[in-house]
Amino acid sequence: MTHHRTVACACGQVQLRLEGPPIASVECLCSSCRTAGQVLETLPGSPQIVDDKGATAFVMQRKDRIENVSGAQNLREFRLSPEAATRRVVAGCCNTPMFLEFSGGHWLSLYTAPWPEGARPPIEMRTMTGDLEDPSVLPDDVPNLKQHSLRFYALLLGAWIKMRFRSPKFEIKGELNV
Repeated sequence: MTHHRTVACACGQVQLRLEGPPIASVECLCSSCRTAGQVLETLPGSPQIVDDKGATAFVMQRKDRIENVSGAQNLREFRLSPEAATRRVVAGCCNTPMFLEFSGGHWLSLYTAPWPEGARPPIEMRTMTGDLEDPSVLPDDVPNLKQHSLRFYALLLGAWIKMRFRSPKFEIKGELNV
């Protein structure tokens, strides 16, 4: 039996349908995610993205298991700089951050704000804790990885193998200038 779920922006105009289990559920503490999160949180109506620990929570999902069901015309991309390899994608209708995409990546890192209450998978690990001034303040409820670990990369490689080494494109037509 295939498991489906829908995640939507705050106003419901943008909806993504997800199929199958996620690759992983992580909290990222890299400088880039913290900076971008703080910028996006300044948008009117945007939910909190960076938590009190400095973490940004993501659910990583294979691109071939994500379908934009509605509101694609409302999606806007944001980059910290024009040459940035990562883009954050926001529902421009209500400023809900939807996902982060690495250039050429075969997965999307879905922000957790659009997930229905209780539907988000539990965090499996924290990554890039080495970017924090004092990572010793983090709870020890999950592994706190200074960088991405071998397990992290193995999960991504396993997903890519299952996708037959494809990296589907996720077209976003608009830009978000903050």
